[in-house]
Amino acid sequence: MSNTFQHEPVLLREVLEWMNVRENGVYCDGTLGGGGHSEAILKASGGTAVLYGIDRDETAIAAATEKLRSYTGFHAIPGNFHDAKELLRKENAGLLDGVLLDLGVSSPQLDTPERGFSYHADAPLDMRMDRNSGITAAKFLNTASEQEICRVIRDYGEEKWAARIAKIICEHRNEKPLETTFDLVHAVDAAIPKAVRRKEDGHSARRTFQAIRIAVNDELGPLEQALKDFTECLKPGGRICVITFHSLEDRIVKKCFKALENPCICPPKAPICTCGRKPSVKVLAGGAVAPSKEETERNPRARSAKLRVAEKMVER
Repeated sequence: MSNTFQHEPVLLREVLEWMNVRENGVYCDGTLGGGGHSEAILKASGGTAVLYGIDRDETAIAAATEKLRSYTGFHAIPGNFHDAKELLRKENAGLLDGVLLDLGVSSPQLDTPERGFSYHADAPLDMRMDRNSGITAAKFLNTASEQEICRVIRDYGEEKWAARIAKIICEHRNEKPLETTFDLVHAVDAAIPKAVRRKEDGHSARRTFQAIRIAVNDELGPLEQALKDFTECLKPGGRICVITFHSLEDRIVKKCFKALENPCICPPKAPICTCGRKPSVKVLAGGAVAPSKEETERNPRARSAKLRVAEKMVER
């Protein structure tokens, strides 16, 4: 199983630096994947840490469990990090020294054609991270209204051709339901003029695929609350590290951390704070940390990655 879920952890050196891993610490990897980041955290603790790894992909859970079987402090938890607060409570995890979230789709998911995430291979149009629940991309595209498809592609893919793509998708499905990834690629190609596609930096369908994947897996809606929940689960001085891969995720993380660091809602010119809201975190790393040139050359998928870090403040 482990051989089918190989994934190079992005920003690994930076995560270890900012996580400030300590012996006998308690950590949570909310996006376990193949266990690469988790393994590095456990090693950095000298094998003494307790680490809870959460993932909704059963293949990832199985691969990471095999990879990390020698670490007695590792606990795999099937589920969604959006529900981490309850999942960790059931495990009697207590307060955490650190949290890691590596958002987005993993390399093994992209590279397994039958998962339906990739526009490079013809496969069933699935895109679910948890293949045991939720609707497939095909179900969404064949049943949603043209207006809803347009909204998803526009808002989650930041695609300026969203209206045209949604229209063509609906025209195609009226003739034959969309069933495969190439059905969706062909609809996008039919919607975007060839001259525009030739100038694209990358595949013209990538934004549409990103948008549909985000919608099918509800990746953005619960993210802000999940960040707040994880912050509540931290010990004073504990840190949360979040890796994002596109601007939509990054804006949510940046905005949430900023609000937690400066929650005051008093008028800007008020002489003193009267709202009583106190900061719960301090934002670290001076904003976003980008991967090194060496990493992006070795792993092109790291190019768009950003790491943001916040530290739980001591209550006063």
